[in-house]
Amino acid sequence: LYFPLTAPHTPWLPTDEFRGKSKAGYYGDFVVQVDHVVGQVVAALEKTGQAKNTLLIVTSDNGSHWPVGDVKKFKHAANGNTRGQKADIWDGGHRVPFLARWPGKIKAGATSDETICLTDFMATAAAVVGKKVPPNAGEDSYNILPALLGEKLENPIREATVHHSLSGMFALRQGNWKLIVGRGSGGFTNPRRIKPKPGEAAGQLYNLAEDPRERENLYLEKPKIVARLETLLNKYKKEGRSAP
Repeated sequence: LYFPLTAPHTPWLPTDEFRGKSKAGYYGDFVVQVDHVVGQVVAALEKTGQAKNTLLIVTSDNGSHWPVGDVKKFKHAANGNTRGQKADIWDGGHRVPFLARWPGKIKAGATSDETICLTDFMATAAAVVGKKVPPNAGEDSYNILPALLGEKLENPIREATVHHSLSGMFALRQGNWKLIVGRGSGGFTNPRRIKPKPGEAAGQLYNLAEDPRERENLYLEKPKIVARLETLLNKYKKEGRSAP
């Protein structure tokens, strides 16, 4: 079952029961309402006896639309300790909650540091039912079931992860490194695009382990890493896929 709620997308229209509950405006109230709806889905699974045989995943397709003004207004950073918001190439536009529940399979309270992408749903769903994705499908889909089940992993599941912003600014993340092909947010947050002057960095490179807020651009200081990631991104573009 694919259950895509319109909330908390605009228009922000929480029902009367939830207005004022979040203390973070109608957007926050709508998120509280989403939480309630998820609870209703879980209750329905429990009531019908299907909960133990159901892999339930709750996630989002992008970061929240939460500009800096709202962070100050409500004293709440909806995107946590990340830079930017929905539509941006920075992590505030791409890092999202991912909650998985599968009684008897996924240990309650378990966490994982594995980098995953929503495109991985196809290969993972296939693995759950004992099937394989055809060679001409799931071009960017990796099977993340081992991570969900808490298996010990010798290597990362994904070779790298491709991002792009609302305006098409590309990025590639591999390990702790994230390369952005361009300057600016590429999305809603200003500055959206920056034309570099001669001698300035043409793109952005961040070590997310040391700089999760993407403030220290190492593009000029780490040319070998830039070149390696650019080569890999161009390979994916040329081949039309990132999965093996």
